[in-house]
Amino acid sequence: MKWKTLSSEYLFKDLWFTVRKDRCETPDGKIIDPYYVYEFPTWVTALALTEENQVILVKQYRHAIGDISLEIPGGCVDDTDKSFEDAIARELLEETGYSFQKFIYLGKISPNPSTNTNWMHMFLATGGKKTHEQKLDHNENIEVELCSIDELKNFLKTNRIIQAMHVTCIMYALQKLGELKY
Repeated sequence: MKWKTLSSEYLFKDLWFTVRKDRCETPDGKIIDPYYVYEFPTWVTALALTEENQVILVKQYRHAIGDISLEIPGGCVDDTDKSFEDAIARELLEETGYSFQKFIYLGKISPNPSTNTNWMHMFLATGGKKTHEQKLDHNENIEVELCSIDELKNFLKTNRIIQAMHVTCIMYALQKLGELKY
């Protein structure tokens, strides 16, 4: 079932986004040309709980959809991060100002396996305590909101959280917490 890549041409390269055009051959000899592939950095995200078991959410403007989005914290793995856990700990501290006692790895998912090369690694972070002020990037304006696990579940039921990869992480975390009933 795997395709053979006959050639690749980079069409656009930037810090966070690269596009290439591949020419591929299927096992039965069909040529697929062009096939566009998007290269992104590896991502991390976490359902983060405070010491009081409150969920930490972030609210920010998302230009592509032209709206404000309620999400869980996360971001890109940097070259300076020694591990995915270090990356999510850094992202949580930068975006929320919280430090955590424990990180539980929940697995990885593909944002879109038909076009994207990257993975998103998911965590459950527990024992969060506000230790710093936010340290946001120049283009970030993030508001931190706390809610209960029941309120979070209601946000899912009412489609208030729309970031699909974040919903996935939340579902895995709720399952790990014994809060997801099938």
